[in-house]
Amino acid sequence: MSRIGKKAVELPSGVSASVSGQMIEVKGPKGTRSFTATDDVNITVEDNSVSVTPRGMSKRARQQWGMSRSMVANLVQGVTDGFKKELEINGVGYRAQMQGNTLKLALGYSHDVDFEVPAGVTVTCPKQTEIVVEGSDQQLVGQVAANIREWRAPEPYKGKGIKYKDEYIFRKEGKKK
Repeated sequence: MSRIGKKAVELPSGVSASVSGQMIEVKGPKGTRSFTATDDVNITVEDNSVSVTPRGMSKRARQQWGMSRSMVANLVQGVTDGFKKELEINGVGYRAQMQGNTLKLALGYSHDVDFEVPAGVTVTCPKQTEIVVEGSDQQLVGQVAANIREWRAPEPYKGKGIKYKDEYIFRKEGKKK
């Protein structure tokens, strides 16, 4: 039995959900998001909650049960609060700034890196060494943050590069004489 799947997803005020077939659409203050579930689960909306139940007890149905419930919970969180990833830049001369819909990164290369921000995500730079990626789609926010970090991942000796704010960089000792 799925412990996550048993719990119903509560809909906060200002959020509405509608089910048509296997597709659920959630509308809230930050936009509209939808998810299409597999045929192994049933999605129902009652009162102010969304519940997911399996169609049978096969292994696949039980796997899809918890995953589908998590996806619905992420839809609700995305349209109410949204998702956020914070990045830090460490290194002498490393900096970032927004110019229109382009993130300009100076990361020690012979040229500046221009990163085009995709639709559905907002990127801000409160400081030259901080980048904040926000949006209603958890997967897209995480992917954009990972793509930015990929330009200069932190190295283990001095910790220079782009890292997540809560990430710990395992440091190595340098050469000895």
